Amino acid sequence: MGQDCKRMDQICQAIKKQTDFRPELGLILGSGLGDFAEQIQAETVLPYSTLEGFPQSTAPGHKGRFIFAHISGVPCVLMQGRVHYYEGYPMSDVVLPVRVMAELGVGHLLLTNAAGGVNPAYKVGDFMLITDQIASLVPSPLIGPNDEQLGPRFPDMTEAYDFDMRQCVLKAAARCGLSLQNGIYLQTTGPQFETPAEIRLYRCMGADAVGMSTACEVIAARHRGVKVAGISCITNMAAGLSDQPLSSDDVNETARLVGGDFSRLLRAIVAELSELIKGRNI
Repeated sequence: MGQDCKRMDQICQAIKKQTDFRPELGLILGSGLGDFAEQIQAETVLPYSTLEGFPQSTAPGHKGRFIFAHISGVPCVLMQGRVHYYEGYPMSDVVLPVRVMAELGVGHLLLTNAAGGVNPAYKVGDFMLITDQIASLVPSPLIGPNDEQLGPRFPDMTEAYDFDMRQCVLKAAARCGLSLQNGIYLQTTGPQFETPAEIRLYRCMGADAVGMSTACEVIAARHRGVKVAGISCITNMAAGLSDQPLSSDDVNETARLVGGDFSRLLRAIVAELSELIKGRNI
């Protein structure tokens, strides 16, 4: 067993000592989007700081804790804040939370993030259903010796974002009366925002939105066989598409303003996903 698996197992054992909750759906709440976790009835709350060896969130808007709760009858674990490669963590640490959730029983994962709009047809405040991703600009979390406990040496990424889960997201959005963009997400390392020239390049590559997370987590999830869906909140237009200078304060403020719609959408998505998850357990 590799060091990453040993640490994952130790963290899972520490969690199991504090709760017997067994989650089936995982949700990762991105920058400024963590308020959803405040609106649910938590059964157990575990700050990352209580788990030895677990990476700590340092980015603004990331509280850094696991929340275990039933939502629409589905046993869920929410990450109220993630860790990023730009915080100085090795990529194996960045994806460790995803691996821990999978080890705890999560078979479906919904990731959210705050992103910059690369597609000029988008506007600030839009929600984008991620249909595919570009992760070539960040190190793969699978580099190094492969541990078969985590997954195969060469995982297939043809359908990184599960079709059935995406259909559930679309149904949920329609039920909430919310329109969704559909697009491709590109991850950079950060922490600096992109230059206009870089944004023009990313658009040529096919990206519709850009951010500093998510794609690496999806790779780790798919490596483990976890099914994935993802939603970006377009909190700003990328460099060169707006006259406004880019600021993390503006990112968090936009996320706050759309928080009500975002929370409604997440609740509706979990309700739609409940049938898929029940099917997995039959």
